[in-house]
Parts: sequence; C-alpha cells; structure tokens
Amino acid sequence: MTRKIILGYDDSESAKSALVFASNLAKSEDAELVVAHVLEWSPYSFLTPDELAERHKRRKEELNRAETALLAPAMEELARRGVQASTVLRYGHIAETICDIIEEIGASQVVIGRTGHSSISSRLFGSVAGTLAQASPVPVTIVP
Repeated sequence: MTRKIILGYDDSESAKSALVFASNLAKSEDAELVVAHVLEWSPYSFLTPDELAERHKRRKEELNRAETALLAPAMEELARRGVQASTVLRYGHIAETICDIIEEIGASQVVIGRTGHSSISSRLFGSVAGTLAQASPVPVTIVP
C-alpha cells in the first residue's frame, strides 16, 4: 500500500514552506501527496430559498476560484519539483474537514504551515494547526 501524505494548503507563506517540506518528504518516502484546501463554510444560517440559491452559486464560484488561483499553481510547483500529487477541495471547518479527508483516503501523515490566512479568527478560536495537532488521527508536522 502506498503511503499518503496530506498537505493542508492555503497559499500563505507558511503553507508555501510546508509545500517544500511535504514535497521533499513525499519524494524521500516515495509517498503520494494529496494537497487539501478547505474553504470555511458555515451551514448554520437561516436563508430564504432565493438566498440559498445565491449562496450555492457563490459557493461554486469560490470553488472554481480556489482551484484556479490556489491549487493549480501549487500543483505546477509540485510538478516542477518532480512530485506526483492530487488535490482535494472542500467546504467546511478546516481542521474537521482535513480529519475527514485523512480517514477517507487513508493518509498516514499531515503537513501544514504554522500560520495561515485566518489570523484573526485563530486568536479567538485557536489556530487550524493547533486544532489539527490535537484532533488528527495521524501525526501532524507543523512547518514554520
């Protein structure tokens, strides 16, 4: 069975450092690298049918934008480094969703940057890296 490593990626400087670390790790261990990006999405709101339709339209636009602006450049960089990788793009609570992805694909490790783009919310609720380190069913490597 091929070892699978998840890279939690949000295009922050810390995530870019994590990409370099994860690509080197995947190459050295002949592991499959899965680049995961999770867009925060709260299911808890009361919307009219028209508002709900508009929200789903925005959701599709955000997914397309994340695929094009964030994941495609990361995949190009990994290809340049000679690393075979795939992507997973989801909506949800970031740490919880990454834990779900770990279970779904059978990953054995997660690599994530220490800080991402959610600095204000992390002061209030805790960082994604910190939450993931506590909740993950597999080892988490946090890259500065």
